[in-house]
Amino acid sequence: MSLSGKKIGIAFTGSFCTYARIFEALEALQKEGAVIQTIFSDSAQSIDSRFGTAESFLKRAEEITGFPPILTIKDAEPIGPKSLLDLLVIFPCTGNTLAKLANGITDTPVLMAAKAHLRNDKPLLLSVSTNDALGLNMKNIGLLINAKNIFFIPFGQDNPVKKPTSLISHPELLIPSIESALNKQQIQPLIKAW
Repeated sequence: MSLSGKKIGIAFTGSFCTYARIFEALEALQKEGAVIQTIFSDSAQSIDSRFGTAESFLKRAEEITGFPPILTIKDAEPIGPKSLLDLLVIFPCTGNTLAKLANGITDTPVLMAAKAHLRNDKPLLLSVSTNDALGLNMKNIGLLINAKNIFFIPFGQDNPVKKPTSLISHPELLIPSIESALNKQQIQPLIKAW
């Protein structure tokens, strides 16, 4: 499937340790000819960490996509009524975002983008990145796996000895995961070792 001209939303949440790999995947997606709109959660757009500054992440996103990121709930809401996207990826999707999404909470630009996008019967793709996926958030993953139009990038345990409940998606599988989700199919296998 060609992604040329497909309107893809990439929504960043606060799992900053994944950003280097995510920006590489974003560049690969851009080379496929997709039209990319980024959305940043409140945390992603405001917190500096040892992995970089919020300002540098916002700047890099705009450099790759050619568009300024969406930064407010108000600006994310039109994604629904204007049907702005073919597919939305929450990339990375933290445990906090998983829990809120599973329980219908819409209090960040990313969650508003997801809610607005899903109303159009279009696919939402999640890239899990959380230290409690096999703990308290397992129930939320289970709910979302069974939800209509929600798909996952394959994930696995990134460090089962030191972080036994942690799961992280494979960012290198972004493009094939998008292709499957656009066909309303979950890419398989869903669980893939690191």
